[in-house]
Amino acid sequence: MDTKYDDSVLGRARVQDTPELEAYYAELNKLGAGALWTVANDIEPWEPKPSSVPMLWRYEDLRELVLKSSELVTPEQAGRRVVYLVNDKRRDVSAAVGWLYTGIQVTRPGESTSAHRHKASALRFIMEGEGGYTVVDGNKIMLEVNDFVITPNSTWHEHGVEEGGKTCIWQDGLDIPLVNALEANDYAVLDGKQPLEKPVNFSPLTYGGAGLVPADQDWNKPYSPLFKYSWKQVYPALQEAATVNEGSPYDGVLMHYTNPVTGGHVMQTMGASIQMLRPGEHTKAHKHTGSFVYQCAKGKGYSIIGGKRYDWKERDIFCVPSWVYHEHVNLSETEDACLFSFNDLPVIESLGLYQEKAHPDGFQTVE
Repeated sequence: MDTKYDDSVLGRARVQDTPELEAYYAELNKLGAGALWTVANDIEPWEPKPSSVPMLWRYEDLRELVLKSSELVTPEQAGRRVVYLVNDKRRDVSAAVGWLYTGIQVTRPGESTSAHRHKASALRFIMEGEGGYTVVDGNKIMLEVNDFVITPNSTWHEHGVEEGGKTCIWQDGLDIPLVNALEANDYAVLDGKQPLEKPVNFSPLTYGGAGLVPADQDWNKPYSPLFKYSWKQVYPALQEAATVNEGSPYDGVLMHYTNPVTGGHVMQTMGASIQMLRPGEHTKAHKHTGSFVYQCAKGKGYSIIGGKRYDWKERDIFCVPSWVYHEHVNLSETEDACLFSFNDLPVIESLGLYQEKAHPDGFQTVE
């Protein structure tokens, strides 16, 4: 049976206001109550109804301002020296899309942040620089461009750049708006630096090789023990997969970052993926529940989101709101393009809220 998107049908609120009803509503309001039928059609839409709008943040427009922040405030003064990116329709919760936050952080050689922790989960995608590092629960990990790094909720963590390194810039992604909406967030600062409990790069050297999981390590935490996913391993994996797989008609060669112990998402509330668009590839349009933040890791192209074209190149960041049609295009006829993305799919999927729909015409008409 086809669904009818018409509020005049049975089962939808169709009450016309009268003076008697208005007085009745006023009485309910005084008691902190209300009549469901006055809001039912808004809070129970026919289809998912995104509150965010598609947006693109150009790196070339933001980079100088991000660097300027390092001249104006220190990491200690700022707590976290970050230029955050905010959706035009989500400014009230400082979200980039849906219930996801993102920003661009800069750290100079010799600088480091205080060790801290919070209930919000966090991740990083390294954009430029050398000698950067993170310390997560006593595990120090060196960072390279296009590495993907996780900071699970409630883990002590700090970041810095070694003396002699080059200024590092990376994208932060957090579920701060979601955790705040659940009224469950907190924040704590450690008095001093974390003691290093493992050799440098212990996590990626132990859990990051060829899909093997060490037999002598007992890991029972609800997030991945692999805190860094190295680009020097991820990109060759994409290339190899592309030689024997057609990929998705909607996403090209799409691969998920996973917990090597469980095969599931890297963290409880946020997932992440990397995808390759072959030279000249134009994916078909679809929409699904779940909010996504993308960063172009390689190449250039454009995405059509909600019928509007957004051109992107390396380091540009853009978002796709939940239940908005989108498709991607690689503009190069000779080189592949790669898009990193993070999302709220772990929450959507665990609550049974995921749904997907292909565009009936295959591709969108650009406004």
